[in-house]
Amino acid sequence: MHRLVVIPGDGIGREVVPVAVEILEALLPGLQTREADAGWDCFQRQGCAVPEGTFDALRECGAGLFGAVSSPSHRVPGYRSAILQLRQGLRLGTSLRPVRSWPSLSSRPGVDLIILRENSEGLYSGREHLEAEGVAIAERVVTREACLALAHRAQDVAKARHARRITLVHKANVLPLTCGLFRDTCREVLEGEGWASELDERLVDVAALQLVEQPEAFDLIVTTNLFGDILSDLACHWSGGLGLAPSLNWGEGIALAEPVHGSAPDIVGSGRANPLGAILSTALLLRYHWQEPVLAQRLEGAVESFLREEGRADFGFETTRVVGQGILAAL
Repeated sequence: MHRLVVIPGDGIGREVVPVAVEILEALLPGLQTREADAGWDCFQRQGCAVPEGTFDALRECGAGLFGAVSSPSHRVPGYRSAILQLRQGLRLGTSLRPVRSWPSLSSRPGVDLIILRENSEGLYSGREHLEAEGVAIAERVVTREACLALAHRAQDVAKARHARRITLVHKANVLPLTCGLFRDTCREVLEGEGWASELDERLVDVAALQLVEQPEAFDLIVTTNLFGDILSDLACHWSGGLGLAPSLNWGEGIALAEPVHGSAPDIVGSGRANPLGAILSTALLLRYHWQEPVLAQRLEGAVESFLREEGRADFGFETTRVVGQGILAAL
């Protein structure tokens, strides 16, 4: 039995999530869903961005789909990003971001890579303070425990996809303690699991350049939180851009699928929101969390067939409806 917590979130999350859930129900007729609340709108209504009931529902069901979140660009007393709270509170220590060439969306064929990013610490640990007037300090936290968990997860993903190459991305020449701990811990695990011949390293600035110049040369990238955030947003250019990018926040026995796009308040209610990011995020749930690779392949195959036949993914004010119905028909 598959159970899913549905968290529409803010803005277009309320428009794309129902489409993704409908398609997932077509693949999993016995799927049980329950809705929960989180996000900026939730904070404005309830005074907290993630109610305790949402945490409880996710722990009980073990899987969720989160639509989108709005966040103010200025400090708001009592508010902290909903998705960061969910990642850290549920120990979703790995972010998985696939990038591949899609018909009509990618300007370059042959791209097929995954970025695995540590998802709970680094510069996103929330340790910021004003040391003095005009001096703000942020602390970067890297622990051996989190690096071990990421490296073991990387080994699992590499084995499942028969990886030809695993690339550790860091900046140990400038950050020898934090990035050094990350690199050495990941190397220890991966070399111990027999991946020494497939393992290489890149400094993050070099990796960024090469993701632009020759993205097809990469297979599995393993990196820290901030670097992974930036590199995955850069790399998703090759699969249609940020608005169509899927992701999976992944822990032990629990996973939260999340399209990468924001809440897009400028197009809310217009019908222009593209549900592909949410739909492909559910494929990640199927493949990596629920261990349903055949169903995941069916779903991704339906997306590919739809894009190849239509030759586009933007249908103006009918985008949400046309894309959802088209992929259902392809299934």
